[in-house]
Amino acid sequence: MKAQDTSELFFDNVKVPKENLLGEEGAGFKIMMKELARERLIVALNAIGGAEGAIEKTIEYTTTRTAFKQPIAKFQNTQFKLAECATQLQVHQAFLDRCTLLLADNKLTAESASMAKYSATEMHNKVVDECLQLFGGYGYMWDYPIARMYADNRVARIYAGTNEIMKVLIARGLFKELFQEMKKAKRNQ
Repeated sequence: MKAQDTSELFFDNVKVPKENLLGEEGAGFKIMMKELARERLIVALNAIGGAEGAIEKTIEYTTTRTAFKQPIAKFQNTQFKLAECATQLQVHQAFLDRCTLLLADNKLTAESASMAKYSATEMHNKVVDECLQLFGGYGYMWDYPIARMYADNRVARIYAGTNEIMKVLIARGLFKELFQEMKKAKRNQ
């Protein structure tokens, strides 16, 4: 991401003293798995913030940028596109508010966290793309924040589990009983 220095790290031949061990030795993967729902919700919440920022910057830009002697914010297409983006933002915000409450009550399921991460990052991508379009050619100039937003938001559909993996987890939740019956039938053969 352009806002941070992302790089690969390697820890070869590293020894961790026992007093610095977090959790039980060899249980790191299990500990990490318990936190995946929280991680995915955090990614979704970041997507909400990113989409909101893109909308704010685009409103600011479209009210000052003129075409045909008027601000482009006065054109119906600009208004409609921003209305669509704002609506999607609010719909996702309501769902994430619900997911946050579920997490606080230790009731956030893997399926709901996957839905939140998947849908919010897809929405974020669509919003930034629509906003960039309203910037026109300036949307590709690094001096404009929308260009950096466009470059940076793409990774959210990859980290914390790709959105394709999110769909697999959602489907597993939807068909959990069917899969259990199929396993049971296979064992009984």
